[in-house]
Amino acid sequence: MNAMNQYADSAETPGFDAPQIVRRTRRRRAAGIAAVAAALIAAGGGTALATSAANNSPTPAATSTVAANDDATTLLYLFSDGATTRLPLAGYSLDMAKPVLEKTQTKLGTVTKKAVKGCKPGSVLKVSPHAPKTIKPGDTVDFTICAG
Repeated sequence: MNAMNQYADSAETPGFDAPQIVRRTRRRRAAGIAAVAAALIAAGGGTALATSAANNSPTPAATSTVAANDDATTLLYLFSDGATTRLPLAGYSLDMAKPVLEKTQTKLGTVTKKAVKGCKPGSVLKVSPHAPKTIKPGDTVDFTICAG
């Protein structure tokens, strides 16, 4: 037993610098996130459009009638290099959808109001042309919004 105590007392204990470990972990995480973001931007070219459209966190127009990827409310934007990105507008108000039109350099067309039970007044119910048809700069997009 004494031999073990003598050995235990002679071994150096490892030093842990908790704040240093936390800083290193945060730095690695930030570098990883930056690398993934750079890869997505380089690969997609249009991720800025998709993320700017997703930042508004809209509520669905009609919970029973609108699916998450409903093509009737989704614009499919075609980039000059042939890549496309989906811009879902379900539940957006017309005011929230206008910046998307500005970023894609498309024009606001006819706005039609339609009475649908259970929808949020002013929310987008349908866009035309919608996915799977693509839009490009200069195109006109028509909207059908909830009348209330």
